[in-house]
Amino acid sequence: MGIDLAKMKAKREALESRGNGKSAFWRPEDGEQTIRLVPTADGDPFKEFWFHYNLGKNPGFLSPKKNFGEDDPLNDFIRQLYKDGSEDSVKMAKNLNARQRFFSPVIVRGEEDQGVRLWGYGKTAYKELLNLVLNPEYGDITDVDDGTDLVINYGKPAGAQFPQTAITPRRKNTPLMASKEEVNNMLESIPEYDQVFESARKSPDEVQNMLDEFLLNEDDAEEVSSETTKYNNTETSAVDKAFEELLAS
Repeated sequence: MGIDLAKMKAKREALESRGNGKSAFWRPEDGEQTIRLVPTADGDPFKEFWFHYNLGKNPGFLSPKKNFGEDDPLNDFIRQLYKDGSEDSVKMAKNLNARQRFFSPVIVRGEEDQGVRLWGYGKTAYKELLNLVLNPEYGDITDVDDGTDLVINYGKPAGAQFPQTAITPRRKNTPLMASKEEVNNMLESIPEYDQVFESARKSPDEVQNMLDEFLLNEDDAEEVSSETTKYNNTETSAVDKAFEELLAS
C-alpha cells in the first residue's frame, strides 16, 4: 500500500498555514458565530487537559501529574499546603490547583479557509455539549454528511459579572463541507495536541525550578495566598483570562 499523496498534501498545507500566523486555536468573539464539531479518529471530540496558571509570573502549563502521571513537585507542594490546614495555606493550595479545560476540533463557518482549530472551553460548556451529543433527536452532530452546526453566542448578559457562552444547535442538518475532497482535507488539518501544547508541557525539573523561584519571591506567594477570585460556574474568570493568554502565546 503506497503513500496517500492527497493526505500528505493536506498535512503540509495545514503545517504551512500554522506557520503563516494562523492560530491552531479558536476563541469566540463577542456576539454570534457558527461552528461545527469535527469528528475524530477515536470517536471522542472532547479532550480534557489540566493546567496550572498561578505559579508566579510563569505562563500556564500542563500539570505533569494530572495529565501524564509524572512526578510533580507542584502537586506535592499543594498536598503539603492542604495538610498544613491553615487558612492561608488552604487558600494558596486552591489557587495553585490545576484547572480543568476541554478542547474540541472545530471549523468556523465563514472561516473555513483557516482549517480546523481547537476550541478550548470550561466545564459548563462541556456539560452542555455532552447533553447535546447524547440527545437522540440530533444523532451524531459531527457526522460529515448529516451533522449539526452549533450557534455560539458569547458575551456578557445584563447584570452578569463575566461573559458567558450559549450553545444552540441549528434546526437543519448539513454536510461538513461541500465535497468529499474538502471533507478529507479538513479531517487531515486537525491540529495535533502534542504539537500545539509542546511549549506548555514541563518536565518535573522545570516545574521544580518554577516552584523554587515562586517561593523565593515572597510578593508572588502573598499575592496568590491573598487572592479572592472566585472560580465559579461562569465561562470567564481570572483563570479563563490566563488560559486565553496561554493560547495566544
